[in-house]
Amino acid sequence: MRRIDLDHNATTRLDPRVRDEMAPLLGEVYGNPSSVHAEGRAARDHLERARAEVAALVGAPAETVVFTSGGTEADLVGVVGGARAARAAGRPARVVTSALEHPAVGAAAAALGAEGFEVVLVPCDAAGRLDPADVARALAPGAALASFALANHELGNLYDVAALARLARAAGALVHCDAVQAAGKVPIDVEALGVDLLALSAHKLYGPKGAGALYVRRPVALAPLLGGGHQERGLRPGTENVAGAVGLGAAARLARGEGLAAAPRVAALRDRLEAGLLAVAGARRHGDPAARVGNTCNVAFAGASGELVVIALDLEGVAASTGAACTSGRVAPSPVMLALGEPPARAAEAVRLSLGVDNEAEEVERVLAMMPGIVARIRAAGVPR
Repeated sequence: MRRIDLDHNATTRLDPRVRDEMAPLLGEVYGNPSSVHAEGRAARDHLERARAEVAALVGAPAETVVFTSGGTEADLVGVVGGARAARAAGRPARVVTSALEHPAVGAAAAALGAEGFEVVLVPCDAAGRLDPADVARALAPGAALASFALANHELGNLYDVAALARLARAAGALVHCDAVQAAGKVPIDVEALGVDLLALSAHKLYGPKGAGALYVRRPVALAPLLGGGHQERGLRPGTENVAGAVGLGAAARLARGEGLAAAPRVAALRDRLEAGLLAVAGARRHGDPAARVGNTCNVAFAGASGELVVIALDLEGVAASTGAACTSGRVAPSPVMLALGEPPARAAEAVRLSLGVDNEAEEVERVLAMMPGIVARIRAAGVPR
């Protein structure tokens, strides 16, 4: 029986159509896109067509898209490069973000803190919502950059980035948005959002791992993190991963059409899954039920370690997680759960289930049938959390 993938927020299966578009770049189209000869021009043509596809996904001009090795690098280049450039231009050495952000943004903020930036973390409520008044207060003294995700990687919460961006821009700050978990699930328009920088990742979109992109609004200037090459407007030196970029472009095109069209069906499956899980005694939901992407639910079962639930599901043929894949394997509770105000013991009970376009109703019913027994066994064992 096929395994059930309920960990699409960690990664997605490579779409065969994406693989087929990448195939020529792994063989006959092998040129360096910076070369002026025919082989180089052929590679450059593929690269620029992919850039246009990525730009179309977010409503941006093609020339504003910079290819990276993934969402993490896009976040680091945007947050660190943006803040450094803004400080050099005379903006206050302050960065405003939240404790809910992906570890990539957290790492970027920490690096800036080590350079002397003041890093201000906006608090959230018990459902992971941000109060614009708190954001405004954090920005009031002025800032170099503000960074807020469009969709949270663990909770699925959607944020009104457009409103937060207006506050940040009024304070003179650049606005960075991590849209990795939102792309392909909700429409994205960088002009409507009002952001200066926006990060994407291919492998969250049924594309290849090792490919991502950063939207950089013109004429925003970033301080490059690396030197040694002129590629990607000097922001990402080194010969481009053309096959990866083509994969991202193909995935972006499919996401813009089929992905968004499938979102209501995926949301209906998520709702059925969540309702069944919450029927288990002692179950609770984390996050904002009123504003979230349609594929994600985060639940916990009182008295049952989330890690043990995930292990038990894996033994039953189901992939799930306790939080961000970038931090899996560590013992400490999720920082996102702690930011909600959960004590460590309760935070360690969280389980994230994230669906995709390849999930079916029968799979949801199989998971719901097995979950009460899994939770009961873990509770009966009395294993400390």
